[in-house]
Amino acid sequence: MPVNLTPNAIAAINGGDVNSKPLVQVLDIKLIGAGAQPKERYRVLLSDAVSSQHAMLATQLNDRVTSGRVRKGSIVQLIDYICTSSQNRKIIVVLNMETIIPECEIIGNPKSLVESDSTAQKPLPNSNFENSARVSNNRFNAQNSGQNVQSFPPTVQPPYQPPPNYRNHGPMLKNEAPARIIPISALNPYQGRWAIKARVTAKGDIRRYNNARGDGKVFSFDLLDSDGGEIRVTCFNAVVDRFYDAIEIGKVYMISKGSLKPAQKNFNHLKNEWEIFLEATSTVELCPDEDGSIPRQQFSFRPISEIENAENNSILDIIGIVISVNPSVPILRKNGMETQRRILNLKDGSGKSVELTLWGEFCNREGQQLQEMIDSGVFPVLAVKAGKINDFNGKSIGSISATQLFINPDFPEARGLRNWFDRGGKNVASVSISREIMPGGSKNEIRKTVSQIKDEGLGRSDKPDWVTVKATISFVKTDTFCYTACPLMIGDRQCNKKVTRSGKTGWLCDRCNQEFEECDYRYLLQAQIQDHTGLTWVTAFQESGEEILGCSAKELYLLKHEEQDDDRFGGIIRSRLFNQYLFRLKIKEELYGDEQRVKITIVKADNVNHSSESRYMLDLISKFPW
Repeated sequence: MPVNLTPNAIAAINGGDVNSKPLVQVLDIKLIGAGAQPKERYRVLLSDAVSSQHAMLATQLNDRVTSGRVRKGSIVQLIDYICTSSQNRKIIVVLNMETIIPECEIIGNPKSLVESDSTAQKPLPNSNFENSARVSNNRFNAQNSGQNVQSFPPTVQPPYQPPPNYRNHGPMLKNEAPARIIPISALNPYQGRWAIKARVTAKGDIRRYNNARGDGKVFSFDLLDSDGGEIRVTCFNAVVDRFYDAIEIGKVYMISKGSLKPAQKNFNHLKNEWEIFLEATSTVELCPDEDGSIPRQQFSFRPISEIENAENNSILDIIGIVISVNPSVPILRKNGMETQRRILNLKDGSGKSVELTLWGEFCNREGQQLQEMIDSGVFPVLAVKAGKINDFNGKSIGSISATQLFINPDFPEARGLRNWFDRGGKNVASVSISREIMPGGSKNEIRKTVSQIKDEGLGRSDKPDWVTVKATISFVKTDTFCYTACPLMIGDRQCNKKVTRSGKTGWLCDRCNQEFEECDYRYLLQAQIQDHTGLTWVTAFQESGEEILGCSAKELYLLKHEEQDDDRFGGIIRSRLFNQYLFRLKIKEELYGDEQRVKITIVKADNVNHSSESRYMLDLISKFPW
């Protein structure tokens, strides 16, 4: 049976046709963009037996080529397709197609549509197209006489019959038909006309910048569609003024006429290789009657125990029970602007807990709400969307501009966590992965005595040893117990370098090369701890120093040096002596001058829980070989 390619199909697609679903032949296939583009794509040469034109296959069709279902000579039916302009020339983008005949000899003598247009005096009538195709098909049948050639019913697709002067119809060339709604996952830069329907799941603040081109402003928002596809949308300058107030989190919009560019993964954590840039001609229309088929948010929760091995600066979602909330404190950033910082602690059923650092408005909004709940004896569930991993001083999570916090959300993961906590999880001990706690987890609870630190040569290997020691504080050096530190922020970390006096009232940080009126005070505590086997010197820095002395370094410094109240100062120190603690220690050999010394650092000091300690000792007794 003759193979009837759709006559005039290439010219019709160039003229704006998107509905005829023509039969065409693949003349050539070429892999492009394997190195420069984020994802490899295939360019094909399509033919209707008279004209030919290049087309790009959408990435979801790559497997058709790699599996061999589409190859040179294949007869295919185009299902979804558009024609767009790229670098002043037309190109067809194929979004979906079906293979009719996997392999076939070349039909007709097709020429490039541009070449045929330039040589023809006027458009050929339809009968000429049909005769040309019929002659080509007869030649195909003659060459393959006696061979078993696959054919298909002629009812698969009726021939497309445009008017004789179809190419001269102006409005069709402009493709004024409404853009079709497509999934976010199908977006690519080769589409000229598209529209997406999606819900806004996050909206950033307006940020101002200055570069070689001058001053500007930018904001971004994230979209989620009914198929689970996500993409970021970015607006600059005048487009910010147009759309910033119109975009609301949780609302559904129809968006079209934007340009797609490779996503900047340093700032974009969404699982999409592209992001949309809105322009002056872009349209954003609110969909007030959306049917609820688009979820309000999409999470990919990770257990806290997995954060120990997560890559630094990676973005992830977590959910946990808030077990403590610290007060919000002012922090001076490197640019001289002041911001707020608040630290929470979360635990989950994995047996681990982690610090969550809130910055800026998060401290006064969700942070204050969580503080009030904890103070009233309520331990809420907190879901964190897009938290940033930080491996400074152990693994912790920090908020960024794209972070969203959900307090006591109503979804299965939250209900399961609440049920676990209320049924006994509240009393289950958890190990913190923050503050330089040992990544191995199990070694974190290795018990040693003071004498074993020296006898077993702990800390003398390439990596530090992490042990837990039950001991008392027998002596604290009080002449130098803290230092003056830089309060400026470098990224999301405080500088903390030692500062020196600058003039009578100021302070200078050599690292930041800036002066400021107020400095920070951080513990650098030297103390002796002892148990029934011996004693040793240890060092406690800021957090562990506060846990031991029960007040901040600044309070103690002012008490001694400003108020000069030696009685109160001495009373605080004496009240901490000979109290028993569970010390988590980091032991590592370091070089001091020309001498190697073992340095022991307290990373956490917990008051002894006598109930837990009794269970621990009973367990040791039960394992003793009588």
